[in-house]
Amino acid sequence: MAEIVRAGLVQQRWTGDKESMIANAVAAIGTAASQGAQVVCLQELFYGPYFCQVQDAAYYEYTEQIPGGPTTERFQSVARELSMVMVLPMYEVEQAGVYYNNAAVIDADGTYLGKYRKHHIPQVKGFWEKFYFRPGNLGYPVFDTAVGRVGVYICYDRHFPEGWRALGLNGAKIVFNPSATSRRLSGYLWKLEQPAAAVANEYFIGAINRVGVEPLGDNDFYGTSYFVDPEGKFVGDTGDPHEPELVVRDLDMDLLAEVRNRWAFYRDRRPDAYGDLVQP
Repeated sequence: MAEIVRAGLVQQRWTGDKESMIANAVAAIGTAASQGAQVVCLQELFYGPYFCQVQDAAYYEYTEQIPGGPTTERFQSVARELSMVMVLPMYEVEQAGVYYNNAAVIDADGTYLGKYRKHHIPQVKGFWEKFYFRPGNLGYPVFDTAVGRVGVYICYDRHFPEGWRALGLNGAKIVFNPSATSRRLSGYLWKLEQPAAAVANEYFIGAINRVGVEPLGDNDFYGTSYFVDPEGKFVGDTGDPHEPELVVRDLDMDLLAEVRNRWAFYRDRRPDAYGDLVQP
């Protein structure tokens, strides 16, 4: 019998306040659970606006301790109630003035497994992220969950192939890429980069994007969240380009062994020849 993981992605529009964003996410996760989903991922900085469209220290108030903060603890309870693995992208405070773009991973029994901190931090018009975040410093962890080995790579990270490969080398079977990405900037890359990364690294990728134009700027977040398999094929349709949506798909995990036996990319790597790639 095939090993199937039913997985979900939640793309949201900014509602105007943190509590309603959290409530909407909880409702969407409940719907995913009713559809049999075993794992779900939310969008980048899911409970707030994409505040990086401006540079304003007032948005530091969206930070929380991870773990131990109220949102992590709330979703630990939801995960335990629904027996669902969750990836929760949030704004983390380590200490006053030290903040990270983060994703916490919660197992299906509510256990906090760890976090990924976004490594690559853009600083361009409409994406002033260096004002808000330090670069990640926890490496490329892969988490042993109830649905298998899960990794996370956040938004702008996806333009850098090295992290995708590190996650594969660390044993990832599914990698989630929560994003806040704009039609005018990266629309032409959205359906290109993640399928290519899935093929090159031989795992499933869940790509999540928010939707709508938010009051802080003119970025048009274009949704179209999707899963892609290790052959680079979309698993079902992509999400709506304008409206909030829950995307739930069945991932055939047996395909991983089939593809890795066909294309022995990990066997045929030549790390001895790549030294120049990591020189500044």
